[in-house]
Amino acid sequence: MEDQPAYRWNSKKILVVEDDESSAFLLGTFLKKTGASISFTTDGNEAVDYVRQHPETDLVLMDICLPDKDGFTATREIKSFARNVVVIAQTAYAFSMDHMEAKRAGCDDYLTKPLNMRLLLDKMDGYLS
Repeated sequence: MEDQPAYRWNSKKILVVEDDESSAFLLGTFLKKTGASISFTTDGNEAVDYVRQHPETDLVLMDICLPDKDGFTATREIKSFARNVVVIAQTAYAFSMDHMEAKRAGCDDYLTKPLNMRLLLDKMDGYLS
């Protein structure tokens, strides 16, 4: 993606919640170019704990299918104490019911995998800029 616009989120803190190591690596590779501080967790419980301990988190990229606690449940919990954090759901399952459930859970946006990185970064920029 040579012609990727330069996103500059130097003061932003992003949490990637992804249990698939290769997906987390790919997201990290693209996101580190933005200058944002990137952290990773691999399940919903860790995500809730992380945001609770780091209230300065600006945005969470939340996988929906996670071990222990799914992304919908984790998002509900996060939004119960951190209403201003942006949560973008991401899932390999593109069922319309998932999109509706994501909205009900409090997700601010929703993308299906495989992720279109330009679309993801553009959506993130809309929330972070």
